[in-house]
Amino acid sequence: MASNAILQEAHKLHNVSDRLDLLAEEHEERVVSEALSTISGNVRQTATLLEVLVVTKMEPPSEPGPANA
Repeated sequence: MASNAILQEAHKLHNVSDRLDLLAEEHEERVVSEALSTISGNVRQTATLLEVLVVTKMEPPSEPGPANA
């Protein structure tokens, strides 16, 4: 189902954002650190927008259970 695939990609983007945040914290140069933090925030917002798209515009993802078994 397309909504499941989109949600998986959104989850991956959240992970990328987390890794960029870690890199920003570890980097010594302030300019680079701030740039990484900004990019991280943008990636996180994109992931959230994908999740909102699924919830508002698409069929909800199927969940495993007796009805879908």
